[in-house]
Amino acid sequence: MIAVWQRVDSASVEVDGKETARIGPGALVLLGVESGDSDSDAGYMARKCLELRVFDDGRGRLNLSLLDTGGELLLVSQFTLCADCRKGRRPSFAMAAKPDKAKRLYEEVARRARAMGVRVKTGTFQAHMKVHLINDGPVTLLLDSRKRLR
Repeated sequence: MIAVWQRVDSASVEVDGKETARIGPGALVLLGVESGDSDSDAGYMARKCLELRVFDDGRGRLNLSLLDTGGELLLVSQFTLCADCRKGRRPSFAMAAKPDKAKRLYEEVARRARAMGVRVKTGTFQAHMKVHLINDGPVTLLLDSRKRLR
């Protein structure tokens, strides 16, 4: 799984001109599910998204996690993160998981995050979405479950 993790003051998703999800302070995570991903990747990604210590502790240090701050998570599926852009001008999406598997694992990340006590909102799977955010910092991180330390 590949994710773009962004610390936000607020974020929302709109589908067909109608807002479908909104969060206050917390994190917006754009998540791409690759064909070889599994439940293990979903567990890793949920934990990592909630446990990253990238929120200010009041002394100017990035020492607190989403769990520590009580922030919210907006999780948005984005298969384009799985694109291979190395050859030519048209991205290849061959590494993206098939929609049924991608949806199941995307929902598993959300389920596991909720089980850890975080308020989670989600985008609409396979919909054309408009994602609005106010990036705080900005703090933006790239996560890849295949590059984790074992």
